[in-house]
Amino acid sequence: MRANNLTLLTDLYELTMMQGYFKNPTNQTVIFDMFYRNNPCGGSFAIAAGLEQMIEYIENLRFTEEDIEYLRSLDMFQEDFLDYLSTFHFTGDIYAIPEGTVVFPREPIVKVIAPIMEAQLVETAILNIINHQSLIATKAARVCYAARGDGVMEFGLRRAQGPDAGIYGARAAVIAGCVGTSNVLTGQMFHVPVLGTHAHSWIMSFPDEYTAFKTYAKMYPDSCTLLVDTYDVLKSGVPNAIRVFEEMREEGIKLTKYGIRIDSGDLAYLSKEAYKMLAAAGFDDATIAASSDLDEYLIDSLKTQDAKINSWGVGTNLITSKDNPAFGGVYKLAAVKDADSNNFIPKIKLSENTEKVTNPGNKTVYRIYSKTTGKIKADLICLADEIFDPEETMIIFDPVDTWKKTKVLGGTYEIRELLIPVIREGKRVYTSPDVMDIRDYCQKEQNTLWDESRRLINPQKVYVDLSQKLYDLKKNLLEEMSEKALD
Repeated sequence: MRANNLTLLTDLYELTMMQGYFKNPTNQTVIFDMFYRNNPCGGSFAIAAGLEQMIEYIENLRFTEEDIEYLRSLDMFQEDFLDYLSTFHFTGDIYAIPEGTVVFPREPIVKVIAPIMEAQLVETAILNIINHQSLIATKAARVCYAARGDGVMEFGLRRAQGPDAGIYGARAAVIAGCVGTSNVLTGQMFHVPVLGTHAHSWIMSFPDEYTAFKTYAKMYPDSCTLLVDTYDVLKSGVPNAIRVFEEMREEGIKLTKYGIRIDSGDLAYLSKEAYKMLAAAGFDDATIAASSDLDEYLIDSLKTQDAKINSWGVGTNLITSKDNPAFGGVYKLAAVKDADSNNFIPKIKLSENTEKVTNPGNKTVYRIYSKTTGKIKADLICLADEIFDPEETMIIFDPVDTWKKTKVLGGTYEIRELLIPVIREGKRVYTSPDVMDIRDYCQKEQNTLWDESRRLINPQKVYVDLSQKLYDLKKNLLEEMSEKALD
């Protein structure tokens, strides 16, 4: 997070609640879960991202003198509470699902176990960081899937909602599958490939298009992608690009990373005609890149039309997730530690909306894979102390439509716990992989999904079930709450 002090990156009510806890003193240890309820963009999954920045935020959580003075100026906080803040640091534990992992609704992505004042303070920043990067990673995964193996470059910085959204959005996009970004600062900070060509202004600043192409090719012979739609793609742009490529070939320059980019017009038609012209001149291996307000649906349509495009530059619709601009993650209290027994007492939030009723208790998440295919069969949310033997037959069921049951035969499946410790007693215990390594992991993760769950429209849902013990706990709490309401 560079030199930014993000301690005050919080909602005011987190601080007013902290003071309330401080004054009444009840700083018991609690558990909060961060999860989301609905998949973005109408998909069947999301990609977890932002964990490294969340850890950095926790590590650097300190109230400076300037922070204390500002809070004092609000005339809302008493001096003894401000004194407490002056020595504040996070002392709790945090578990999280690693970045690049495929995740599903209702399962905890982050679990915070800490004194309630500390757990309350970090809510806003955790949601801000994880929500944003997970959203952009999920959108990027969809775009890259639509490209069907072609390279996708993220280049939305100028349309992102501010510098941080551009920097960390590009990071998330690369995690989810983009081959690189136009954002140079992201490249420097996270050691990811930076990519780009030139703008229309480059062409327009020269006396003619050919001279502009020729000059650019001389400067960058090993990375020569020419923008051909400044004037006329087929009558001017492509012929001038071919002329330059021919001259490079005659001069003995080996054409490796070279091609054209089309940024407007009928991309399917223009790419097909451009390919014919390039192939006729002996340049059938030239890259044909496309941009122009692309998203996963347009890319999928162009692929269906057999457009001769093999590289995609995606900007606005990716970096802003334009059709679904918010991830919707929430942060809910799940348990409170009893001071006498030292056990966690489960807590549940009720709602008129069934989907907003929370899952209580100290939980973890297991993923069940088919041994035969390596594909995900289901995710199981359970209590943290539950242990499962993959050699034993397991019956899983839908927590809403409980009659929907599946028998998973012992010996036919593998199981993996998703939540891992990242902070212990306020200290980092997890080292994040490099972004490009997370990208490789994310590709493997997406390959554990069935194709039916990856399709862009009306995908098949992945089952997220509750263990019998957690289901019974939730049911009993709901019945208790219902009886109290009737008294």
